[in-house]
Amino acid sequence: MRWKEEMLQFETLREAEVWADSIANEMHGRSITGYGTPDFKVATILAFYLAQVPEFRVHTAMVPLDAEMFYQVEMFYQIWIEIEDDL
Repeated sequence: MRWKEEMLQFETLREAEVWADSIANEMHGRSITGYGTPDFKVATILAFYLAQVPEFRVHTAMVPLDAEMFYQVEMFYQIWIEIEDDL
């Protein structure tokens, strides 16, 4: 697994969509296979983008964080793929 994690949070759904599209491109290119973010919007959009690829098996997880240690972020979302080349 090659993970990328960022603490960015976007105000609008459109900003999150553009960002998620760029992350999906990295995952399509297989430079990373997992992404972590505190932004629910990015996580949701990314999961939907990745689910459109038949050979990707998309997995998600929510990890609670200590808000005092992580800039008032309470939840961290993880999205990762398994690639099934046999399809």
